[in-house]
Amino acid sequence: MTAQPLSDDDAMAVALDEAVAAEAHGDVPIGAVVVRDGVVIARRHNERELTGDPTAHAEILALRDAAAVVGHWRLLDCTLYVTLEPCVMCAGALVNSRIGRVVYGATDPKAGAVTSLYQVCGDERLNHRPPLTAGVRAVECGALLRHFFAARRRGAQASAG
Repeated sequence: MTAQPLSDDDAMAVALDEAVAAEAHGDVPIGAVVVRDGVVIARRHNERELTGDPTAHAEILALRDAAAVVGHWRLLDCTLYVTLEPCVMCAGALVNSRIGRVVYGATDPKAGAVTSLYQVCGDERLNHRPPLTAGVRAVECGALLRHFFAARRRGAQASAG
């Protein structure tokens, strides 16, 4: 008996697990997974604080791992799931990787580069425009981020007081 391919909801649940792992080491809780043929082939979370690498966003790390699994940089038959709308850097990487589809949870009105602030993945001047699905488990994705930043603000206030 073969396993059923992951639904968008189930794949985002894996990304949420990754986001929690980021928070465990002080990084902003964002998780990303790459799915191919219904199976997770890469799963990562933010590691900027952990590694000191400004490019260590969940999406970038997951794309790198997925390319290693696939054996080339073109990820046309893959879907990236991420808990927060990608930033400009990550949206550019999605276009450059030729990702087959992008699914994200919470929108990012301050830095989102897929639908909110910019529309990099839909820009007709670029050579690749992956299909997009927004809002998958958005409430959970957004709550995780709000709780993280609220705790940071409380910690900053306590140390300032």
